[in-house]
Amino acid sequence: MIDLHVHSVLSDGELIPSEIIRRLSELENGGVAITDHADFATIPHIMSCLRRMQDVRDDYEIPVLFGIEITHVPPKLIGRAVELALAEGAEIIVVHGETLVEPVAEGTNLAAVNEEVDILAHPGVLDEAAAELAAENGIHVEITTRRGHSLTNGLVAKLSYEYGYRLVINTDAHSPGDFVTKSFAEKVLRGAGVENIGDVFGNSQKLLEKKLKRK
Repeated sequence: MIDLHVHSVLSDGELIPSEIIRRLSELENGGVAITDHADFATIPHIMSCLRRMQDVRDDYEIPVLFGIEITHVPPKLIGRAVELALAEGAEIIVVHGETLVEPVAEGTNLAAVNEEVDILAHPGVLDEAAAELAAENGIHVEITTRRGHSLTNGLVAKLSYEYGYRLVINTDAHSPGDFVTKSFAEKVLRGAGVENIGDVFGNSQKLLEKKLKRK
């Protein structure tokens, strides 16, 4: 299990980055991305804090990436938010998709998959246009273990077979109780109807390695 969508105290999570890494190491996770909720007001602050950990990351138990989850930004502004995040040093960019349990603006999914992002998180009722573009643009789409957001995991898995986008599985963790083991993640994937479970874990591994090579 490599968790590429986790929140710290820099947004609405409960733990500092070091404790996130320690707890996931104890769960035998193979890596993590800290991707705090952010918009134009907070991207610079969050990344200025996370950049202070970049020089010491190699002394932690598991590989770690530092990034952003662009959250509730109007769809037409997502591209500008991505540009700002990259300029501020974000190593991985997640976009908060159109989950059923939050009032995310319609069109967010489609806007996200048109930009230089890595993961579309918990996309809710993903439509065919966004699914096709995610595949064309090499954007990963998330199966989530998080309660509420996971309501449409089955659709996300189904469309991945129809359109060929790559799946990843993440926790969207905000507190210690949100972290999961690989065995639990496998059960979530099976429950969503995913057959190529090894490929999903492999997608996360490849994305992590690709980003670490650029650091």
